[in-house]
Amino acid sequence: MLIKLKKVTIVAESLLKEGILEILKDQGSTGYTITACEGEGSKGIHASDFEGRNIQIDTIVTKEVGKLVLTAVSERYMKNYALIATMSDVEVVREDKFK
Repeated sequence: MLIKLKKVTIVAESLLKEGILEILKDQGSTGYTITACEGEGSKGIHASDFEGRNIQIDTIVTKEVGKLVLTAVSERYMKNYALIATMSDVEVVREDKFK
């Protein structure tokens, strides 16, 4: 059986990793996946050797937890760091892994 949940994706400077993971755990996420990434956006390519690559953090959560995560990440980092965050619909099996 499939259950509908939310996938929160955060693409950020790698130096924000520990703080974002802290937010995920504090807001109720039970797990995450981190991927090194690079790309180009409205401000062009950005990543220096000192900063390292950007990271993409994905977590699957309830809608309520997703909103809490996005709010906390936005309030803490959006003003001063290169970061994007999205929430999308997903359907998963193994409901017990995500609640």
